[in-house]
Amino acid sequence: MSIDLVVPEDVDLTTLLDELRKLSWAAADVLMAYARGEEPPYGFPKSLTVEEGGDGPVSAADMAVNELLISGLRDNFSFKEWMILSEETFKKKTSNENIYIKDWCWILDPLDGTKDFLQGSENYSVHIALAYKQKPKIGIVLIPERNELWIGVVGNGAWYENRSGIKKHVSFSKRFAISELILVSSKNHQQSTLLSLLSTLSFAKTKKIGSVGCKIASILRGEADVYISLSGKTSPKDWDMAAPHALIEAAGGIFSHADGSRLNYLNPNHYQSGCLIASHGRSHEKICQKAMEFFSKEEPEFKV
Repeated sequence: MSIDLVVPEDVDLTTLLDELRKLSWAAADVLMAYARGEEPPYGFPKSLTVEEGGDGPVSAADMAVNELLISGLRDNFSFKEWMILSEETFKKKTSNENIYIKDWCWILDPLDGTKDFLQGSENYSVHIALAYKQKPKIGIVLIPERNELWIGVVGNGAWYENRSGIKKHVSFSKRFAISELILVSSKNHQQSTLLSLLSTLSFAKTKKIGSVGCKIASILRGEADVYISLSGKTSPKDWDMAAPHALIEAAGGIFSHADGSRLNYLNPNHYQSGCLIASHGRSHEKICQKAMEFFSKEEPEFKV
């Protein structure tokens, strides 16, 4: 894949990734300071206030990392022809400002797994994605408590590295049969239709992790094999999925709707609705086939 499909022509990929590393580890410092009740760096307030909104809790940590990432992206690059979509700032924009007219867009989730973070779990992450024409091309998933920075560049591979820059490769499991696969699932988003679908698929085991980024990382480490998201009363948003999507695709896995269609980003409502399936790819077609058989028989009105 030519480089101009991954970054703008006048942006150097190596330089971009170096800056993203700096921003990511700075975000890790902020989040871990809040998690430990310490004074956060860069002048952010120490008080960890929490507000319940329509999409769940928002903390001072969310807002601090949001500010850190957006200011870093705007200040450190001469290229200005990209938009920035963030979970924490989306609600403040007018409808006209949500019309994306530029090809390049950053999609940010400054704290994915806020409930895990507030509960003291290590399963929270930071998502940074760069999308080109509604398709994510670069995916960054930072897991501060594990000292892991996952980097995926579609067409160029994926890996993770620690703060010292020591890199390790993706290690998908060799499990193939559906009955052998390990599912990674949400702790807080279980519903009857999803449980029925999972009963039909009959995976070998289920691991429960909060953050989508942490779920995908568990697949990339070989600890799990598949993740399924099913819309219920709410749907995940672009910022939940874009960075993990780019990451697993760059690693050679697949992230699609149950019917095999692609996820598209930056639509007006930013929902990622339906039945979304991410996997190491070896059994993806079979999983999708069995899922579609389930919906055809049990939930024919469900829009996958």
